[in-house]
Amino acid sequence: MTKKALITGATGLLGREVVKAFRSSGWDVTGTGFSRATPPAILKVDLGSAEEISKVLDYVEPGVVVHCAANRMPDKCDLDPDGTRALNVRASRALAEATVVRSILLIYISTDYVFPGVEGEAPYEADAQPRPPNLYGQTKLDGERAVLDVTKDKDLGVVLRIPVLYGPAATPAESAVNTLLSAVHKAQDEKVTMDDWSIRYPTHTEDVARVLQDVASTYLPEEARSFPKILQFSSEHRTTKYQICVLLADILGLPLDNMTANKQGNDPGAAVQRPYDCHLSTKVLKGVGVPVHAQSFEGWWRHELRAYRK
Repeated sequence: MTKKALITGATGLLGREVVKAFRSSGWDVTGTGFSRATPPAILKVDLGSAEEISKVLDYVEPGVVVHCAANRMPDKCDLDPDGTRALNVRASRALAEATVVRSILLIYISTDYVFPGVEGEAPYEADAQPRPPNLYGQTKLDGERAVLDVTKDKDLGVVLRIPVLYGPAATPAESAVNTLLSAVHKAQDEKVTMDDWSIRYPTHTEDVARVLQDVASTYLPEEARSFPKILQFSSEHRTTKYQICVLLADILGLPLDNMTANKQGNDPGAAVQRPYDCHLSTKVLKGVGVPVHAQSFEGWWRHELRAYRK
């Protein structure tokens, strides 16, 4: 029998790659979206409606749901805290309540921002104590707890924490990494200050999608019910936003004289506080037999931007 998967947030940066990865592995895949949904290819589902969630689950009858839909931009989260909690927490709980009664495995996408990123603490193991530094991280942690609480009696909930993502984007603004291309171009005409303090581990959406398919296949069998419920995946490429800009400028053949590296860390008065280093340990993921390799960050960008070199 063909395995069936339902992917929420299938129109987003990660969701699009997850749909591709599952399909290429032989799954029957259905995606959902909202503002960018294009039925019948992507079903329009309001995850704030328990009725719509139940309806799509009964229509698709998936064996697994991968919950990619989220408000994932820290600055935007602070501008709309109620909307962020509604999607990141309440919708996640409602989805878990609907999947568990139908014996559907739910994989919830979380973030490295559940950890404070205090200097000297990383890498964080999956069982490390979360202490989110901002609203985004707190709502994703609350979503984790909601999913695991609702599904604990049947062991049908799994969390996968991931870091900042990059990959094929509809617009650079879809990714906190891709959007740095705009900063490089802006620096051709005006002064730009760029963070060179916070350590990031950009991970390709294709690699995350591959891991999610592996997790789904690993966790579907009954004998996997006792497996760890919190997993983490990350590349090992350590960098900063400024260093990424230097790389992109080099690939594009552009000067970066107008860009200044900011090594000062968080502004105490800033609305959103960001961690210094939230590097995620992949030990538990490796322990359940899922490969954790990731493609070359520089290699992908050199291939991606080759046609744009001036």
